[in-house]
Amino acid sequence: MSQIEKVLYTAKTHTTGGRDGAARSDDGHLDIKLSPPGGNGQGTNPEQLFAAGWSACFIGAMNRAARKLDVTLPKDLAVDAEVDLGTGGEAFFLQARLNVSLPGLAPDVARAVVNSAHQLCPYSKATRGNIDVTLNVV
Repeated sequence: MSQIEKVLYTAKTHTTGGRDGAARSDDGHLDIKLSPPGGNGQGTNPEQLFAAGWSACFIGAMNRAARKLDVTLPKDLAVDAEVDLGTGGEAFFLQARLNVSLPGLAPDVARAVVNSAHQLCPYSKATRGNIDVTLNVV
């Protein structure tokens, strides 16, 4: 397991009520209601939050990978993350797909950026070997 040598940032949240609750960050920038997936509640769910966080982080990793590969990324790049919550037997599991759009890049160059970003992104590292992940260049 890798060890952090220097902490760059610590996210702090306070959550109550679980999937039917609320979450707030210590700085007040995040203040949301939570609802179960597919429910009638007015809030978001942990899977949506995970998808948003991972896709944002992945874009940052693609920027870093592109610099290393001497590639200019298109301004309209995007990542559509899909995080599935499911069961296997009596256990719950996640699986994910990152659908990456890099318009104007040659397919082999886009794939190289995505593969490199997947090695750099902390969310990708955290999930590697733990959940099924598919990387699609669309």
